[in-house]
Amino acid sequence: MTHPRKSPALGLLVYFTLTFVLGLYFAFASVQGDFGLLRRMEIQAEERILQAEHAALTAEVAEMRNKTRRLSDKYLDLDLLDEQARSVLGYLRSDEIVLR
Repeated sequence: MTHPRKSPALGLLVYFTLTFVLGLYFAFASVQGDFGLLRRMEIQAEERILQAEHAALTAEVAEMRNKTRRLSDKYLDLDLLDEQARSVLGYLRSDEIVLR
């Protein structure tokens, strides 16, 4: 009389358990890992913030270039020169009254 062997069922159970655990590990890693979905969303949000900051700095650089050109020897804006002399050097005209 032959008895059914129990070891193939145990091997099959170990195989499916190992497969399930590895599947859970890879699912967790794809969401929470260093290269997972959440990290990707963080990087995209940081990218949007940096792009906005870059646009603001680009506008500031363009404004500074415009002021530099307006104060150059080739093109002199007297109103801008007067404004800069008043704000930076504290110059006043003789007919002005200063209130503090």
